[in-house]
Amino acid sequence: MLCGPAMGSEAARLLEAADFAARKHKRQRRKDPEGTPYINHPIGVARILSQEAGVTDIAVLQAALLHDTVEDTDTTFSEIEEQFGEEVRQIVEEVTDDKMLPKMERKRLQIEHAPHSSQGAKLVKLADKLYNLRDLNRCTPAGWSEERVQEYFLWASQVVKGLRETSPALEEKLQQLFRERGLPE
Repeated sequence: MLCGPAMGSEAARLLEAADFAARKHKRQRRKDPEGTPYINHPIGVARILSQEAGVTDIAVLQAALLHDTVEDTDTTFSEIEEQFGEEVRQIVEEVTDDKMLPKMERKRLQIEHAPHSSQGAKLVKLADKLYNLRDLNRCTPAGWSEERVQEYFLWASQVVKGLRETSPALEEKLQQLFRERGLPE
């Protein structure tokens, strides 16, 4: 039996994606006061999908681990496809913002594109938002006001509206966070 990136055990495929993401994000830190290693974020997004949403699709879990590599590092979509296949690349591409665009335009496009995303991309987006919102509740990033945090929650709620009927488990957890912030459903 051949064992390459497209073959092999599911565990090995997940570890390859985790290792790739860790190497790509090795010098990055989260914006929290502790300066948490960035890799904690994609691992946390994949864990939410696996443990809280019951996702077992390896391509979706790999995409969760890799979801910020093109956006935040020198990784290319071609590199993702060569290493992990077309399906993973497609999901990563769907959830990647174009950093050449102004921030407000990127945020607007996330809201606009959410309803038209594939099931895998919608799952990664839901878990990504859930991770980030929990992190914001845990601690405010350096330089963020409470008003900016609230604005992020409001924007995230607009993105999540376009992802409805994807994962009842994740959507309920997100709605609970929005209710706690006094946001409309």
